[in-house]
Amino acid sequence: MMTGPAGGPAGEPAECLLQVAFTGEDLPRLRVLIEQRASLAGLSEPRRGEFVLAMDALASNVVEHAGGDGALALTRVGDELECRISDSGPGFSEDVIPELAPGINGGPVGRGLWLTRLLTDRLVIATASPGAVVTFAMRLA
Repeated sequence: MMTGPAGGPAGEPAECLLQVAFTGEDLPRLRVLIEQRASLAGLSEPRRGEFVLAMDALASNVVEHAGGDGALALTRVGDELECRISDSGPGFSEDVIPELAPGINGGPVGRGLWLTRLLTDRLVIATASPGAVVTFAMRLA
């Protein structure tokens, strides 16, 4: 996908709503901040609650599996609300996301990623050096 000068799709201005580093202690405050910013951006219920749930699942994964701290950027790009979470952990690929709900096929791993893929309109996982960058988005309309 081509990006414009502001980082969004070509021709779409991106509006940064929040940039923050976080640890496990910050997760309760981060849930509140994301809910507030998503509301101001125009994401209505129940999608707003699902957006916060997806963010919490991914941020919790960072705390548990990727060294304990990460960075979050919340951006409005056109008609989408986008959340990008990065970490400095070992990295991973989309292959870790189970096809069936975790627990149904006996596997306890991948629940947060599986849920995020289910709830959101877009999910992209990229490797970084070090770590991973997970981006998800929901349409505001």
